[in-house]
Amino acid sequence: MRKNVYVKAWKIREGERMVAVCDCDLVGKKFREGKLVLDLSGDFYMGQESTAEAAVDILKGATVANLVGAEAVRCGVEAGLIHEDCIIRISGIPHAQFVLI
Repeated sequence: MRKNVYVKAWKIREGERMVAVCDCDLVGKKFREGKLVLDLSGDFYMGQESTAEAAVDILKGATVANLVGAEAVRCGVEAGLIHEDCIIRISGIPHAQFVLI
């Protein structure tokens, strides 16, 4: 069974939409690895709880996205927006971003 994720979407400007997707169990935490910090403690990722399937549909309409966690990043891969080679890990937590130009 797939885990739910938090999804937050907002309009950046005309024709551009940002989406943040984060595994529910990661929101509110902070991860460090060397100089890299993944801070999920603010409200940037605290959107509406959603199924992974619904998150994939929302991501397909995004022009910019930030994805954190195994389930969230899997949504980006399923939407065809993230390539496996472009996923980084910070303290073992998968993280990916994309910008459509």
